[in-house]
This record gives sequence, structure tokens and C-alpha cells, in this order.
Amino acid sequence: MRRGRLFVNNDEVSIKSDALAHENQLVARNVRRFRLERAMSLGDLARRSGLSKQTLSKIEQGSGNPTVETLAQLGSALDMPARRLLTEWGTPVYVLRRGEGEWAQGQHWSERLLDETYGSGYVRTLVMRMERGRAEPKTVEPHAQGTLHHVYVITGRLRIGPLDEPVDLSAGDFVRFPGDVPHQVVCLSEAVTAHMVTTFPQTRRVSPTVTRGVAGES
Repeated sequence: MRRGRLFVNNDEVSIKSDALAHENQLVARNVRRFRLERAMSLGDLARRSGLSKQTLSKIEQGSGNPTVETLAQLGSALDMPARRLLTEWGTPVYVLRRGEGEWAQGQHWSERLLDETYGSGYVRTLVMRMERGRAEPKTVEPHAQGTLHHVYVITGRLRIGPLDEPVDLSAGDFVRFPGDVPHQVVCLSEAVTAHMVTTFPQTRRVSPTVTRGVAGES
């Protein structure tokens, strides 16, 4: 346990945000969640972070306005990057309407990102559009070990998969294949639209840093 750090009261300083109330509630949920997952009391977190229990209590209630420095201290105390405190880890309903979002033009295809989810792993969901005649990658380099691609063809025909085991798909077909090996994506029709979900490896799980019920802990 880290001790001897000065208590810092940041109750009067706010995060710069267009939706401060939402950000404060998001931080509140995350701090409480990660603290409880690690079997830490407010006193434990106060000692590890150097923040006062009063400050931490206000943050967890959503009434405190933590600074970037405070988030960094909390992240360090919880053994995680501070940015995770600003990431939605729950399961709220998320809707992206047809007219929302933008298509990004890449070297080989254009894509419209639908969602990104962080948790025990990382999930990227997008819609991909390709046209015959455009430059197509001969080989897509492997992603991190454990990566999987899940592809559902909406319109057109597509050849996709590992270099030694590609599959030809038509509208309505689905394939899942490893993304941690060299693979290819080839448009077989004039154009193709596909829905792709990529699941990346799990992040490191953080074990509790405090044993629940240890005598002398508050």
C-alpha cells in the first residue's frame, strides 16, 4: 500500500466537457465499480491515491468534478489507464440512426464505424463497402494474437479469409475466421457491402489488490 501522499481536494475544479453531468456520472460509476471489484474500501482507495475520502465520496456520488490529475491518481491507484474511467463499461442502449455517422475512405475500402466496446476485450463493429477495380490488398497483415473477424455480407459477393483457406460469400452468408494470420479481402461483384465485427484479445485482468476482511483495514 502506498502511504504518505498528501490529500488533494479537487472538488472545485471541473473536467472540461460539453456534457459535464454525464461525464461525472460515468466516472462515478466506473470508480465505484473498479473499487468494489478490487475489494477496496474508500479508505483503501484514499490511501493508494492520495485523495481524501470526502473527495472520493463526492466523485462516486457524481457530485465531484475531478481534474485530469485526479483521474490519473485514481487510475494509478486502481492499476489501470485513467482513460478507462471515461469509458462506458455498462450495457446502455446505443442507437446509431441511418443518417448519423460518416463513411471514412481508406486505401482499399470505405467503412462506417458503428460502435467500439471496451471491457474484458475490445470489439470493433463497422460496415465495409468495396468496389471492383479499386486497389485491393493482396494480403492483410495479421492482427494481435487471438483476433477474430466476423463478417456478414449484406449485398454483393466477397472472397475473404486466411490466405490458405479463403471462402466465397454472397449476400446473406456469414463467416468467422482468425484475424491473427495473413488474410485477404477481395470484391467478386461490382460492389459489396458487408457488416464486420472484429474481436480483439482480452485485456489483462486485474486481480483484487486488497484482501476482503483483513484486520486493520477500513
